[in-house]
Amino acid sequence: MTASLYAIPLKRIDGSEATLADYAGRVLLVVNVASKCGLTPQYDGLEALYAKYKDRGLTVIGFPANNFAGQEPGGNDEILEFCRSTYGVDFPMFAKISVKGDDRHPLYDALAGDEDISWNFEKFLIGRDGKVAARFSPKTVPEDAAVVAAIEAELAKN
Repeated sequence: MTASLYAIPLKRIDGSEATLADYAGRVLLVVNVASKCGLTPQYDGLEALYAKYKDRGLTVIGFPANNFAGQEPGGNDEILEFCRSTYGVDFPMFAKISVKGDDRHPLYDALAGDEDISWNFEKFLIGRDGKVAARFSPKTVPEDAAVVAAIEAELAKN
C-alpha cells in the first residue's frame, strides 16, 4: 500500500472513521462481501482464515457492497448483525461502499486500478510491504490452497 492508500478515508461498519493505516505492517485480505449471494457461505472460510492467522499478522477486512444483483440491500447495522449471528464474523467489517461504477470507492480504485471487480467476494491480498500481492476471483474460496499459500508466503516476509 502506498502512503496515499493508507490515507483513504474509510468508515467502520459502526460509522466510526478509519483508514487502512490502522493495519500498517499487517497482511490484509480485503474482500467485497454480500449477505444474499450464492457465495455468502465464504464468510465461514474468511472467518476461519482470520482465526487461524490473526496472531501471525493477518487481518481479513470485509467491505459490504450492493453492486451485484442487489445482493447486499441492508443497512450497516443489519449487515453486521447478519454476519455475526449467521457466520460468527469477528474480523473487521467496514461500512457499505460501492466497488464498481462511477461511484466506486477510492479504495477500490487504488486496489483494482483500471480493472473491474467481477462479483461479490473478490479478494485482494496486501502484503506487509503495502503492495497487492495477489488477487483472487470470487469463486476462489478462502480455504483454497492457492489463497492459503499466498497468505503464508506474505506472513513469512518481514
